[in-house]
Amino acid sequence: MNSRPDPLPRLYRWRTNLIQLPILTVITALCGSLSLLFSFADKKGRMQHRIARFWARAVVWVAGCTITVRGMENLRSQPVAVCASNHTSYMDTPVIFGALPFQFRILAKKELWPIAFIGWYLNRSGQIPIDTANPRATLSSLSVGVKALRSGTSLFVFPEGGRTATGVLKPFLSGAAYLAIRAQVPLVPIALTGVYDLLPIHTRHLYPGELTVHVGDPIETKGMTPRQTDELNAKLRAAIERLLEPEDALAGESVDKDALPASD
Repeated sequence: MNSRPDPLPRLYRWRTNLIQLPILTVITALCGSLSLLFSFADKKGRMQHRIARFWARAVVWVAGCTITVRGMENLRSQPVAVCASNHTSYMDTPVIFGALPFQFRILAKKELWPIAFIGWYLNRSGQIPIDTANPRATLSSLSVGVKALRSGTSLFVFPEGGRTATGVLKPFLSGAAYLAIRAQVPLVPIALTGVYDLLPIHTRHLYPGELTVHVGDPIETKGMTPRQTDELNAKLRAAIERLLEPEDALAGESVDKDALPASD
């Protein structure tokens, strides 16, 4: 059930417009510029990733939110994996960067690349653009993703392909499942809660609250073939649906005491 009031009280609208958005713009510009500068010497992307994590934590803090991570041991046990999450908000990206304690690459819509500072970081840090409207370009992007996985770098994907308009899961594209099978690495389901209420699609005012990152059990892909992509995709969606159910998400899962785990 959504907790965001409609219409949003004036206090939240004024605070977003007068305080939070200006601060977020400055933080993004500074971190994007620093990342661009370090990219010329930081070939492995470690410093850029640290800057991205600082940016993410700062964004979440300015938004007035806290993050709780559940099931982090499911990620710590996987040296390389494809991580896949529901996509509820523009704020999903800083939440993910702030929560995951290791370096990874994301598959993101190519429309983000022309955006100042954000696009600079995406391009110079080796993130992978994907054009869902062009099958050939999509296949090329997936091939780049497979190479990254085989070289030892985890990937993060939003399999819905775009933000949900209602908070309910959209149909999944098969890219995450295909990548995991081709690289023979585990597929890790992740569910984000609270982020939709913070900043739903087609809104620009923040409504702070507690954000939770639920990390599910890895789905093994060893021995699977690309013909089983749809089967694996269905398992992924079902796993994320279960994590989004409050009783199942909380039962039997350990909670990281640190709101945001330390970076490697």
